[in-house]
Amino acid sequence: MRKLLSSLKVRIVISALLLILVLLPIIGITVNNAFETQINVAAKNQLKAYVYSVLAMAEVEDNQLQMPSHLLENQFNVIGSGLYALITTKDNQLLWTSNSFLGLNTPINLPKPVTGRSTFDSILINDKPQLIYSFSVSFATSEQPFTMTLHIIKNQQEYLQQIQKFSNTLWTWLLVLTALLVIVQLSWLLWTLKPLGQFSQELSAVEQGTSMQLSTHYPVELQKVAQQLNTLLQTEQNQRKRYRNALADLAHSLKTPLAVIQTQADLSDASMEQINRINQIIAYQLKRAQSAAGSAWHLGVNVDSIAVKLVRTLSKIYQHQNLTIEYHPNEQARFKGDEADLTEMLGNVLDNACKAAKTKVILTVTQQGNQLCMTIEDDGDGIPKDKQQHIFERGIRADTYTQGHGIGLAIVRDLVDSYHGKLTVGQSASLGGAKFEFIFQQ
Repeated sequence: MRKLLSSLKVRIVISALLLILVLLPIIGITVNNAFETQINVAAKNQLKAYVYSVLAMAEVEDNQLQMPSHLLENQFNVIGSGLYALITTKDNQLLWTSNSFLGLNTPINLPKPVTGRSTFDSILINDKPQLIYSFSVSFATSEQPFTMTLHIIKNQQEYLQQIQKFSNTLWTWLLVLTALLVIVQLSWLLWTLKPLGQFSQELSAVEQGTSMQLSTHYPVELQKVAQQLNTLLQTEQNQRKRYRNALADLAHSLKTPLAVIQTQADLSDASMEQINRINQIIAYQLKRAQSAAGSAWHLGVNVDSIAVKLVRTLSKIYQHQNLTIEYHPNEQARFKGDEADLTEMLGNVLDNACKAAKTKVILTVTQQGNQLCMTIEDDGDGIPKDKQQHIFERGIRADTYTQGHGIGLAIVRDLVDSYHGKLTVGQSASLGGAKFEFIFQQ
């Protein structure tokens, strides 16, 4: 999940979807609540108008309420029409009901607003929801004021149906709008982020060696990045080319003086041995420079192919020691660098392990994601802890070999550092000898 969220494209898509999926429901709830409030206000105003129409026909004579048999609003005259009028005393005693209320049970606890005031609420009549608007008035008579409360009741079902219909229509269109916005937003985001996908593909092509440069046909925000990467790639290629050329030129320059020295008749056997060794080193460096000149440093090499050759060669060299070199490969592992550099690093440490080992050396190659790990272990005497931090210094030796000049591991360390890798030394848990571990983040 963390890896998925690290994608810029996924983050933008999730942000856009969250905006749509959060904003539109909030708008829907707000609009629906506003419509419901407006319906209630309209219902209140309608019932209020009915109050005045009924009060206009009410009369009080001899402290008795007089109401006509029929009201102007015909719904009050039709039984069960859904619109009812009731008049109660200040003690909630029923004085009068409209014809439409016949057959219904008088609700208890009817509202009792103070004189001149009104209330708007909902009640149940025969288990059905009703809206009720109550208004208290006082008629002046010759004896004493006649106080009563007029209740206008209307079936709430009509209003609930209006609200439900509006709500269904609103949410249906909001769902349609949400789907359209998601499609449009995703299409727009894919079009907007398309240059990033192209950028990633071109980087992969450069990494695989099928392309040496990035194109510059990008939006303004990416053009400068592409140009800087192209400059970096070109600079790196030129630097490596100059390095290889300088190495080859140096080797060629040394060959002539060495050839002249070799013609001297009075050279000792020891001197000739050293001159031959120098010739071998020069030949090796020339071959290394030529083999790396045409290679793509960013393409990488298959570790297994190099490791198999080294194991086969060293097994022949140290066969007189009855030495076993055990190899645990990862056939898909790749080293992002020069083949010669990998051979130099792996071969040098493997050779040292074979010299130090008594009977067994283990080479293990693993790769998890972008991390390449190569481990070399032996069953020799190991390297004392007080020397583990110094064996990579030039001229410092941690073994008792009669060959070499103490610079092999220093060269290995320099190569590892040039690839921003890590080389550690410790004790092998399985064999008891030394353990060298290469780690490269690629």
